[in-house]
Parts: sequence; C-alpha cells; structure tokens
Amino acid sequence: MNDPAVSPSGFRCGMIAIVGRPNVGKSTLMNALVGQKVSITSHKAQTTRHRITGINTTDDAQFIFVDTPGFQTRHDAALNRSLNRAVTSTLTSVDLILFVIEAGKFGPDDQKVLDLIPPGMPTLLIANKLDCVKDKEALFPFMQQVSQLREFVEIVPLSATHPKETQRLLEIIKPYLPQGTPIYGEDDLTDRSSRFLAAEILREKVFRWTGDELPYTSTVLIDKFEEEGRLKRIFATILVERDSQKAIVIGKEGSKLKQINTDARIDMEKLFDGPVYLETFVKVKSGWADNEAGLRAYGYE
Repeated sequence: MNDPAVSPSGFRCGMIAIVGRPNVGKSTLMNALVGQKVSITSHKAQTTRHRITGINTTDDAQFIFVDTPGFQTRHDAALNRSLNRAVTSTLTSVDLILFVIEAGKFGPDDQKVLDLIPPGMPTLLIANKLDCVKDKEALFPFMQQVSQLREFVEIVPLSATHPKETQRLLEIIKPYLPQGTPIYGEDDLTDRSSRFLAAEILREKVFRWTGDELPYTSTVLIDKFEEEGRLKRIFATILVERDSQKAIVIGKEGSKLKQINTDARIDMEKLFDGPVYLETFVKVKSGWADNEAGLRAYGYE
C-alpha cells in the first residue's frame, strides 16, 4: 500500500456528503460510487442510522463519501433526534454536498433537507432513479423548477444502479475537491470496523425479511466478534421493543430468523473474504429508541 502522506502533483482529496429525505437511494448511490457495499440498503425508510464513510481512491483523486441518515420529520423520539444530529453536523464539515431527490418528485420533506444545507456550500442536485421516470419529457421542466430553489453547481439526473452513470458522476465531482494528499490508504473502502459492518449487514437482513411488519426501531448489537485465522465467529442480538415483534423476527418454528441469519452470513463472507460462523439471538427491550443514554450505549451519536 502506498503511503497516504505521499501525493502525486495535482492529486485531489475531499469529503462529499450524500443527503436527502429517507428512501431516495442515498445508500445505493454511495455503494455504487465506492464500488463496494459499505452502507446497507432497504426499501424501508430510516434504514441508515449512522454516518457511514465510503472511500474511493483513483490515480488522481480520493473521494471520501459520507452517507447520512435521511432527515427525520418526526421529532418525538430520541432516535429521530440522533439521526437528525448526524445529518446537520455532517453538512458543515465537507467540501461538497450531493443533494439527492427522486427524479420527477419533490415534496415538503425534500425541501426540509434542502433548507439544512449551509448557504454557499457547493451542492450538486442529483435526480436519482431516472430509470423509474415514465415521462422523460416532463423531466426537463421539473429539473428547471427545482433548480430555482437554490444555486446548484451542477444538476445530474442518473440511476445509481447504472455503473456508467455513477462513473460519470465521479468525473463531475472531482474538480470540486481541493488539491491535497490522500487521507486514507489506497485500498481502504470505509473507516468503519468489521464489527460495525457485521451489525449493519444483519440489520439489513432483518428489514428485508420482516418488511413492514417490524417497526424501524429494531437494531442489532454484536455481542462477540472473534477471529481465528480467516474464520470469524460472530454472536449477535437483534433488539426489538415488544414480544410480538420478537415473534415476527423468529417466525414459525424459527424459520424467519434462520433465513435472516443465513442471508447475513453469506453477505458477511463476501465482505470479509472468509468463512463466518454467525449465531443470532432476539431480545426485547422496551423503549430503547427513546432513551438518550441507551442510544449512546448502542453506538448512536
């Protein structure tokens, strides 16, 4: 690995925040820009709970992406307040912001996020999910209308699932990054630990297999993370708020929990490039999402 302190002439390095209301495809875009799954995805809103850093280093630039939780419009829970703090604190410490909306859709929740962006901060308007727009002719006047809301440095319609389009976005971003030495090594993909990534993968599978049956206030704790050569032994707890939610996660005769566990283990083995032994438990802890001290204990800011 090259020494991160050594930089070729003209090298650019900077931090880029990815912001938007819940469920506009921020995590999918982040993973595509990094070229590796570092942020979990789900059709369920409020999937991303933490600031996730994803890193893409090329010959002449290092892109440090920060995927933020979708800004929450409900403020009655400590978890929601924690998620919103993660968004607002990120916006003042980056070089560029990608403001992500769904192509053809802009509502009050999008406006609330846009209002958080500091004046003068270079911002790209990203109209994601372009492939879902049926009436392409209506897209141009829509983009013109949204562009009047703020001075965006660029307007980029794209589909985050199309590699050529995300590669084009990297080239658009590059000139806005300051010149400087890389902060991370050339092989680094994220600043998050293996333990954290394991918890995120398991949480993603919980959401995927429970759908709308389970409220978003479930979370995952890693009780033990042991390494024996290439083998990783992981013991985890899925935390829910009610006994009825525990029954949903476990499923009939344990069938759903088994599927969650299997899918999570397969993804972990891909990420860690080695065998994984995963043992998962489900526990009930009422009110954990509305307790500030408890949130900090579970890794929320």
